[in-house]
Amino acid sequence: MHLSELYGAGQFGLSIEIFPPKSPEAEEGLRQTLRELSVYKPAFVSCTYGAGGSTRGKTIDWCSEIQDELGLTATAHFTCVGHSRDELLEWLQQADARGVHNIMALRGDPPAGQTDFVTAAGGLSYASDLVALINEHFPQMGIGVAGYPETHPQAVSRKIDMENLKRKVDNGGDAVFTQLFYVNDHFYRYWEEALSLGVNVPIVPGVMPITEFSRIKRIAGMCGAEIPVELASQLEAVQDDKAAQLEIGLEFAVNQCRDLIDHGVPGIHLYVLNKSDAGHRILDALGMAPAETVG
Repeated sequence: MHLSELYGAGQFGLSIEIFPPKSPEAEEGLRQTLRELSVYKPAFVSCTYGAGGSTRGKTIDWCSEIQDELGLTATAHFTCVGHSRDELLEWLQQADARGVHNIMALRGDPPAGQTDFVTAAGGLSYASDLVALINEHFPQMGIGVAGYPETHPQAVSRKIDMENLKRKVDNGGDAVFTQLFYVNDHFYRYWEEALSLGVNVPIVPGVMPITEFSRIKRIAGMCGAEIPVELASQLEAVQDDKAAQLEIGLEFAVNQCRDLIDHGVPGIHLYVLNKSDAGHRILDALGMAPAETVG
């Protein structure tokens, strides 16, 4: 199903994000996770594209498996990093031939050991350029783009970051999926600003449950996401108790999602880190469990 068809009146788009595993054992674990979460009938499952395109083939493989084996819509992440325009078009042709017709178009992070983004020879420099390329050569594809409620860490200013968002949508983006955040007011402000600029596509909040504080603190630090002081204090107090961290993180995630839903968001993009337990508990608490599994 085309990305633009997954949101609208009376529709709530739950989406789930995974990443390609690095070992056969992890692959089997992810397959089990996908089977367990597929009962919630997500609008789509997205699969990330490693830094510098390190998982470019595996991303397509996983998206193809998600669609063929689970009957779910898949969305492949795709970045500009390290590829010429011709190589980008070649990858898109491969994805299209495998039946992967929804793309999350991103500029991408530099490869390991490289701090700054460097445009490849004959390549593209911005996500908006990648969106335009996809829209020109594969107009049948659905295109998701990234949003940053607390501003992209490398943006010159918030104003320019918002202008970049508008450009991505104007170039063909069908929906916006945000970076993780833990202060909903940041998202609401972002949503309002985007609407005022004429961004008239669904803006879907990204939620990453805190299952291990040290890991999430590192991720949040990299993307500039604020962790509320009270929440951080609670988690610091149980830093040697992973089970307690999980319970605090899940309670917070459920309340965060309830507030977002109450404010009328078109969907939620759930970063599950290839594990199903947290996702299960959050979705059940939100009343999204399939009828046959309730009770």
